[in-house]
Amino acid sequence: MRLISVAVPVPALGLLTYAVPDGTATPPAGARAIVPLGTRRLTGIVLGEGAPVEGDIEIRELLEVLDPTPFLPDDVVELARWVADYYLAGPGAALSAALPPHALTARVDAFKTVRVASLTDRGRDAVDRLVAPRCSGEGDPARLGARQREALQILAASADGLPVPALAEKGIGASTVSRLEAMELVAVRDARVERDPFVAGRHTTSAAGAEADERPLTGEQADALRVLSGLAETRGFRTALVHGVTGSGKTELYLRLAERVRAQGRGVLVMVPEIALTPQVAALFRARFGAHVAIQHSGLSDGERHDQWHRIRRGDVDVVVGTRSAVFTPLARPGLIIVDEEHDTSYKQEETPRYHGRDVAVMRGKFSGALVVLGSATPSMESFANTRAGRYELVTMTRRVLDRPLAGVSIVNMREQMADDPEVVLSRPLVEALGQRLESREQAVILLNRRGYATAMFCRQCGHTLECPNCSVSLTVHRGKLREPDRRGWRARCHYCNYARHVPTVCPQCAAPYLEHVGYGTERIEAEVHRFFPDARVARVDRDTVRKRGSLVDTLSRFARREVDVLVGTQMIAKGHDFPHVTLVGVVSADVGLGLADFRAAERTFQLLTQVAGRAGRGERPGQAIVQTLFPTHYSIRLACTQDYTAFFDQETKYRHAMRYPPHVSMVNVVVKGRTFDEAIQGAHSLGAAVLGQGKRGFVLLGPAPAPLTRLRGEHRAQFFLKGLNRAAMRESLRAALDAAPQLARRATVDVDPMTML
Repeated sequence: MRLISVAVPVPALGLLTYAVPDGTATPPAGARAIVPLGTRRLTGIVLGEGAPVEGDIEIRELLEVLDPTPFLPDDVVELARWVADYYLAGPGAALSAALPPHALTARVDAFKTVRVASLTDRGRDAVDRLVAPRCSGEGDPARLGARQREALQILAASADGLPVPALAEKGIGASTVSRLEAMELVAVRDARVERDPFVAGRHTTSAAGAEADERPLTGEQADALRVLSGLAETRGFRTALVHGVTGSGKTELYLRLAERVRAQGRGVLVMVPEIALTPQVAALFRARFGAHVAIQHSGLSDGERHDQWHRIRRGDVDVVVGTRSAVFTPLARPGLIIVDEEHDTSYKQEETPRYHGRDVAVMRGKFSGALVVLGSATPSMESFANTRAGRYELVTMTRRVLDRPLAGVSIVNMREQMADDPEVVLSRPLVEALGQRLESREQAVILLNRRGYATAMFCRQCGHTLECPNCSVSLTVHRGKLREPDRRGWRARCHYCNYARHVPTVCPQCAAPYLEHVGYGTERIEAEVHRFFPDARVARVDRDTVRKRGSLVDTLSRFARREVDVLVGTQMIAKGHDFPHVTLVGVVSADVGLGLADFRAAERTFQLLTQVAGRAGRGERPGQAIVQTLFPTHYSIRLACTQDYTAFFDQETKYRHAMRYPPHVSMVNVVVKGRTFDEAIQGAHSLGAAVLGQGKRGFVLLGPAPAPLTRLRGEHRAQFFLKGLNRAAMRESLRAALDAAPQLARRATVDVDPMTML
């Protein structure tokens, strides 16, 4: 009996063993196969020979083999298996992350087909007679209608014919094409059409720097290129961290390095944290390397992602640009993996498998023998600590291109501003600076990392706060299309489960008409800018404004074309964008993240402030950043204003070391859910005791305790942490405890190397 191991897309389920029926060839590792699971038929990925099954257990046969050759290459399968093991996710869940859309549901490759019409010999003869009439007969132009004659002339200009939808756009309907086909003047065939997002126009950019011409390198860029090229030429696994200030030319460095690696016959993978950055980076690489570039991210349609994935798999391209999921792309012979803005939390997936794209990229480089380049102006504590320990090569660039100065940063103490006006949102210095920029026809960016109009609504009489019935959070107030004072279109919404209700006019608890807003978000900032400057062209970028596919790219493109004067937004606008006409950056509530119960709060605040300040002064005119805060002396804010990363790292390291937080130790966050809080906390106690009962050393267990978000989407939550130096012991103990209690495992969420404590 021939046995194979198959990973099916069921969370937390391990490898399953199936028998290969007589007469069926044994499928190779990486191929897809349809297998029975209970009463269901599922498509899984074959992972090689199956382990013998002990005891009197019936081994079921696979039902069908879909691929005679591997659908996933060996290195991607190996990477997905590592992800499943390290992040304690089922192998099926990890492999599913490596597949294109519908790969586990479609039996055949879902390429788009379109009907294409072209002239037959008789059709070409008819066209000739339209130009030089001869004796009448079958197919005589005199017997054709005006639309039919027009269709023949249009098709005569295209040697390969035209898609029927393209003819329809020219006024030639399908019925006209069908009549010409019946007259044997036109032949119609089905043709496969690859959906190209570059042709669709959504992956171009108006930002500076999309030209194909190479720019002269600065001295620091040339030195960095020499070091990195030397590492790449070894054709072995190495990791380097490029610590370059904002505007120092890291992207041009990536382009030059990619050229050299491609010349070696190896592939290049470029990862960016946000979909918003993909068009800009993809356009730069497309301008340099032409059609050899493919893109991979969730903002594409399923068809586009499918076609781009198969282009990569066939070897038609050797450069891939994408977000975190692109780390699994089937790129052949990767020699260079670039993780731009490596510090960004968007690289961490918040659903199973909860992998970190940066760390998985390093492992892919290890499996492929590739150079991994991590780039950031504000490196993560983990990456910079690896340079201090000698595990990563450190490449530093301290100067901007053309020696442009960094933006001058000033801090506004909002306690002083609020002493004069308790309701102040935009400080006097920021309003005055905005007015100057608008008068000079320059652009400005204002950041507040909190969306909505107000963060909460409470009753001044009884103190009742509008809360979500499903989650333990206050509802955020969002404005409708109607402007003040009419609030009929306003909504109160939960940002976790999306529950929403109309904003009431009286308190639901005591019926008093004394409801007040507390706090503010990006909608309020947008309204304040309009209040001070009614004629200013203002756009807002946050999750509420970019729900429609392509809307984020459209807004950023309008800003790049200078059709928008002031861009208001959350952290999306702080990442890597290059707008040369932005000379002012305003940061509202710079300390908004410092109040979170999270040991990474100071690091995130420093990174966000440094990154957004770096958006100013990237053109010929100098930039200015104004930071509003209630805590002007906090080290993360003070050092961000001077862009002194090393000083911040040293001070933050002292805190992390004293409190035994990463990167000095490793952590695993385990959340157990229940219908009631008692069920959740008891489950967490049982699972925690089972972990400690494994007898492994090298870590401690903290908790269980109520999770900061005690109730989320209707479920109660309790959590505990594993903290220590022995990663393997933590994972092994937790895996054994989960395997011993499958019912409890289904209610548990495991997050290895968590980026948030919530």
